[in-house]
Amino acid sequence: MSRRETLRVETSQPKARLDKFLQEHFPETSRGTFQRLIENGDVQVDGEQTKATHHPRAGEAITIEWPEPIAAEALPEDIPLEIIFEDDHLLVVNKSAGLVVHPAAGHATGTLVNALLHHCGDQLSGLTGIGGVARPGIVHRLDKDTSGCIVVAKNDPAHLALSAQFADRTTTKIYHALVYGQPSKTKYTVKEPLARHPVHRKKIAITPNGREAHTDFRVLEKLNHSALMEATLHTGRTHQIRVHLQHLGCPVVGDAVYGGRPARAFTQATGYTAPRQMLHAFSLGFDHPASGKRLTLEAPLPEDFSKTMDFLQVR
Repeated sequence: MSRRETLRVETSQPKARLDKFLQEHFPETSRGTFQRLIENGDVQVDGEQTKATHHPRAGEAITIEWPEPIAAEALPEDIPLEIIFEDDHLLVVNKSAGLVVHPAAGHATGTLVNALLHHCGDQLSGLTGIGGVARPGIVHRLDKDTSGCIVVAKNDPAHLALSAQFADRTTTKIYHALVYGQPSKTKYTVKEPLARHPVHRKKIAITPNGREAHTDFRVLEKLNHSALMEATLHTGRTHQIRVHLQHLGCPVVGDAVYGGRPARAFTQATGYTAPRQMLHAFSLGFDHPASGKRLTLEAPLPEDFSKTMDFLQVR
């Protein structure tokens, strides 16, 4: 069962935004974890859902619904991994499309976490379970059908330091996306707020009262009834790139959720059906948690992405 815990904000406690306030109260839990709990509605203030930017006031009751842990710890599985960078503190993986990041309902095995446990062995023993027993070392996520760069911590100090960088938005995240249609401009900035769809809860929608979301887009190459675009994330909301591209009228090629009419027009014009959503986390930049040195890692495009681009070349 999930566990509920309630805090009462005291008058003597310093002012801070909600996610930072909770992380200071529960130092063993990362700020990024609290941001996810808040976004999912598992943190309430005086019985109401709120945002991570809320500043708790004296007398308010903050209720945390801690998620139910996976009954058993994830087990090592010999799943091939493409390692981009690795040392004693962290590793960066080029995640393949179709690979779920961590065990969850419907995906108890065959995940990135299972592969990491096999690859790293005892190197993950320095983690005390900050991310939960099913998420050892996981700092951020990629959708199942999104490929590319993902960083994993090997110990608690690295996990906390990396999580703080994601929470403070000091990381650099650049994606490549194949999109339906050919955008009329070469550059776009989208700052439409995002929230759970009021009816279809697995979807994200643009809504005036949603959470801040900011993506910059740049057209890299125009293709047949499509284009290759670069997306730079300044926030990290669920489905952010996919929904912002839908808003521009050029959703991600192969996106079964947000493709809509442009997807149907594309298939009719080209006769091509993509094997998955063509979204790839191309580059990830962050400060090394031990040395402080800035690292920028790039993940080469996977074969299915390159083949789709080849098919769509203007001839």
